[in-house]
Amino acid sequence: MTRHDIVHALSDTGAVAIIRMEDSQKLMRVIDAIREGGVTAIEITMTTPNALSVIEDAASAYADDDEVLIGVGSVLDGPTARQAISAGAQYVVSPVLKAEMIEMCHRYDVPATPGAFTPTEVQHAHELGADVVKVFPASTVGPKFFSALKAPMPHLKLMPTGGVSLTNAGEWLNAGASMVGIGSALLDDEAIAAGNFDQLTENARTLRRSIDQARS
Repeated sequence: MTRHDIVHALSDTGAVAIIRMEDSQKLMRVIDAIREGGVTAIEITMTTPNALSVIEDAASAYADDDEVLIGVGSVLDGPTARQAISAGAQYVVSPVLKAEMIEMCHRYDVPATPGAFTPTEVQHAHELGADVVKVFPASTVGPKFFSALKAPMPHLKLMPTGGVSLTNAGEWLNAGASMVGIGSALLDDEAIAAGNFDQLTENARTLRRSIDQARS
């Protein structure tokens, strides 16, 4: 898919699951579980031990699955973006705004989602070519902040991360977000440790309902 195709697919699915997990085999179980529940965009963060190997394993495992999108998060510079893309990442997410990261992603026709917080930073990210802007930490501002941003700047594609729950994702979308980033609320550590992957599927279904209801 092209960069624009991937952005469209991410917007369509409405949620990006943020995963930090070293065990590649268990990661596949997690991806399968939330995929069954309707969440198909996966962000493997660079804070994951052996992150590049984990990304490579996941990208290879789902290479023939048109629905699952494997991305990378917590990218802080251009060289790391390049390494992750070479490992198979289909999109790149960062908590900060770095022009070199955006440029590197676009060199390889991969969507760049840098982090920003203030209206000036968000617009600057857009002007630098960001495909989507990650607003982080969104928990400190809430959905009303997105409504306020989108009123004078309706062209922005925004992804709140931090503060998104299984049941309030729709509120963020109704406020103007294109998609949400969600981690621990979806990927229950205790359930994963216990091998209770059915709980992850149910979590994903709850999240999916919130998104679908907001868009209905």
